[in-house]
Amino acid sequence: MKTDIDVTESVFKQIDNSWEREVQFLQKLCQFPSTLGNEASIQQFIADFLENEVGLSVTKVIPNPEKLSSHPGYSKPEWSYDERPVVIGEYHAEGKKKGKSVIFQGHIDVVSPEPVSFWEHHPWGAEIVGNKLYGRGTADMKSGVAAMIYALKAIQDAGIKLSSDVIIKTVTEEECTGNGALAAIEEGFKADAVLIPEPVLGQRALIAQVGVIWVRIKVKGLGAHTERADKAVNSIIESYKMINALLDFECELNRKNKNKAFANHPHPYNINIGKIHSGDWPSTVPSECTVEARVGFPPGVKPEDIKNELKAYLLAASEKDDWLRRNPPEIEFYGFHAEGFSIDPNQALFDVLNEAHTYVVKKPLEFGSFTATTDARFYNLYYDIPATCYGPTGEGLHAPNEWVDLDSVKTVTKTYAAFLLKWCGYSDYMIKKDKN
Repeated sequence: MKTDIDVTESVFKQIDNSWEREVQFLQKLCQFPSTLGNEASIQQFIADFLENEVGLSVTKVIPNPEKLSSHPGYSKPEWSYDERPVVIGEYHAEGKKKGKSVIFQGHIDVVSPEPVSFWEHHPWGAEIVGNKLYGRGTADMKSGVAAMIYALKAIQDAGIKLSSDVIIKTVTEEECTGNGALAAIEEGFKADAVLIPEPVLGQRALIAQVGVIWVRIKVKGLGAHTERADKAVNSIIESYKMINALLDFECELNRKNKNKAFANHPHPYNINIGKIHSGDWPSTVPSECTVEARVGFPPGVKPEDIKNELKAYLLAASEKDDWLRRNPPEIEFYGFHAEGFSIDPNQALFDVLNEAHTYVVKKPLEFGSFTATTDARFYNLYYDIPATCYGPTGEGLHAPNEWVDLDSVKTVTKTYAAFLLKWCGYSDYMIKKDKN
């Protein structure tokens, strides 16, 4: 039996030898414009790769809203799931299980790159400049998907047989509902722990995140030709009052609800005015204005409670205005219905991740909290499966000129491989010839 260091270094050698292919794989992933509703092609590509190149058994799961709707973590969508599968690849350990099982989960859906004119590098070009790979989804989070797949592949290419099962999941809708992750769990794809290579904290481990909901506010006006604008009511101008109320609510949240996981963060609960739509003609006073916003809130607060509180706050604000009191806004919620969480880092998942990280990076693992949401919430809140995020480093998430640092991708690949060897255990092996 080879020593642990010998085994680990043999896997790292495989990662080094296959690095160019990993980068090419990542570039291919980033060339798929996998925005909401356009995930089918990339999922088929990944399914084929997992089956043919990594040797995993592959399953596809289509989220079923009717089946999921009673789950407390379910988020209400306004779109179809047809031809939009979640892909699950399974590595089945042979013989008696000696270690623990793990899920690696990454999302392949990305947000829109618009306005493309703001980009210096084409958002779907996957262009490398220096050590940065540019494009929509390079950091968030296709680089992490490449790292988790190539970590397992390197172990196999080194001729090592893990002693417990590994599940690779590439999910949809992390950016708007999380229903892709939820559907896969509800189909029975579970393990002893979960690692998600989100770039949110780089090579730090996530131990808390906020809750998130989406709200839509429809404000009525009194439309007219602009020659009668003085006698009309402009819905866009009226909507300002609801936007100001949202921002006031944000101040209240951050003033009175400092969760201990965010005690050192000056402003953890953000409300973002993400969309405004109104009008169809410059010379017409618009009759309706729709505002859509994202609302962050503390761990420990139920999404339904924050929805009720926010709705009451907005309606109370509308009572202060003559027009809105007589024409109250329509308030509805869709998309994210995501509860926040915090997790104790004093457990085996973090101990082994720290050991792997320290071996690769040469310094202890640090922890952090995130002022947005990730799919880790499902495992921690509803299934008693510890889950954390640890991923590559990049910038420009949800913004023009997104990029990922390629050195960090290799670091995460090696850390994940070291984690797998320790967490799952392994049997003796024979050195395979390098695949060059």
